[in-house]
Amino acid sequence: MENQVPKRIANVVMNALKGGVVPRVGLEYITVGRTREIDAILHDIGIIEDGGATFRFIVGKYGSGKSFLLQTIRNYATAKGFVVMDADLSPERRFAGTKGQGLATYKELVRTMSVKSKPDGGALSLVLERWISSIQAEVAQEHPVGSAAFDARVERSIYRVTNELEGMVNGFEFARAVALYYSAYRTDDQATKSNVLKWFRGEYASRREAKADLGINWIVSDDTWYDFLKIIAAFVVGAGYNGTLVMVDELVNIFKIPNSVSRQNNYEKLLTMYNDALQGKAQHIGFLMGCTPQCVEDRYKGIFSYEALRSRLTEGHFSTDGRKDLTAPIIRLEMLSQEELYVLVEKLRDIHAQLYGYEPSIGHKDLVYFLTVEYNRVGADTHITPREIIRDFIEILGIAHQNPRTSIQEVLGDNSFAMAKGGLTDEDIHSDFAEFEL
Repeated sequence: MENQVPKRIANVVMNALKGGVVPRVGLEYITVGRTREIDAILHDIGIIEDGGATFRFIVGKYGSGKSFLLQTIRNYATAKGFVVMDADLSPERRFAGTKGQGLATYKELVRTMSVKSKPDGGALSLVLERWISSIQAEVAQEHPVGSAAFDARVERSIYRVTNELEGMVNGFEFARAVALYYSAYRTDDQATKSNVLKWFRGEYASRREAKADLGINWIVSDDTWYDFLKIIAAFVVGAGYNGTLVMVDELVNIFKIPNSVSRQNNYEKLLTMYNDALQGKAQHIGFLMGCTPQCVEDRYKGIFSYEALRSRLTEGHFSTDGRKDLTAPIIRLEMLSQEELYVLVEKLRDIHAQLYGYEPSIGHKDLVYFLTVEYNRVGADTHITPREIIRDFIEILGIAHQNPRTSIQEVLGDNSFAMAKGGLTDEDIHSDFAEFEL
């Protein structure tokens, strides 16, 4: 192989793809296609870096590559100095709910907070300490470290930043917590630092507990978590990062909510986030939402059932299957071309061979034959997805490696597919109905 893949990465990639999920690492070795979609999202990242806000829906069928695209963007954003948060919605995690589902989503977003030096989540304390360190480094250019003048100047700089946050909704409480963290950092008070982090993570069950531990009579709740997220986005820029990217997948779990009032409440929160981003009420933050076409377009339970969102998100009259406006709020993922899929399976073949230490026996003609068989299936032109093709191909690789005398043609058969037949044969049909036709 031209690009040697570390064995650990190759193993993660193969196991994840075989299981039908997207690996967190190694995407750069298998990414193909999606150039226009990625370019559009990278343009959004530039807007976030400049102080703006963006909001996008990534729409595609199960297995079409939504999660793969989101993960690719996640890795790029952290490498470019962004703070990235991501969460999958579920029955327990929504945008709004009566049983703490909104707060549960916030907790997951903060838990997965990632930066370049900590890409697997849990970066909250790192962000806070980098902010303090950056201020100390700036002050150290003018005053000796450890001197009274140094401490006083650092403290003034800390409070100057926190004062800027106080003008935001719930910003006063956020600023007090940041100041408390700095005091605990300076005196090495681990208990207070831990309590402040607990408060940031939304883990206090009541205001009374927060008041007792920190003197702050406020906590993150179902109603306030989104406003708090905007404060975090403003704060991390002061800590030296370029912005915050929030990625939420599996919006289909809102579509599945049986109670119409609860479903509408979630769409209302989604509308608030959308409006804030596009009207300039939020800064240095971007949202990427992953969902299926039915989750968007269903007029009874989908996003389009909420008229305010439908009127904002409906495509114009001039978009066609071959011509899409990728600056629109919705990016619809088309099927990868056969050429792109050929490149993908070729990469997977080489990674598999490297991982298990053998010379690839599947050549160009075999790869073409495999894709021909996949595309010849009934309904493949509209229903087959990259996930299905990848899983089938990894299975073929395993069989070919474990049975070296078996050719890929023998595994796949003769590529002849008959239309599905009914359950009755000619012998089963009574003679009275032999001439009957529909």
